[in-house]
Amino acid sequence: MKKTLAIIFTSAIFIWYGIERGEVSIVLKKAVNICLECIGLG
Repeated sequence: MKKTLAIIFTSAIFIWYGIERGEVSIVLKKAVNICLECIGLG
């Protein structure tokens, strides 16, 4: 149980750090570009 809580806590810290650095918009832009290229709409 302690190991699971440690993993969840560590994950939350990394998610928060990524949000603070502005990585969300970068990842979203890359995901949209990849999807449009694969589908062929772009």
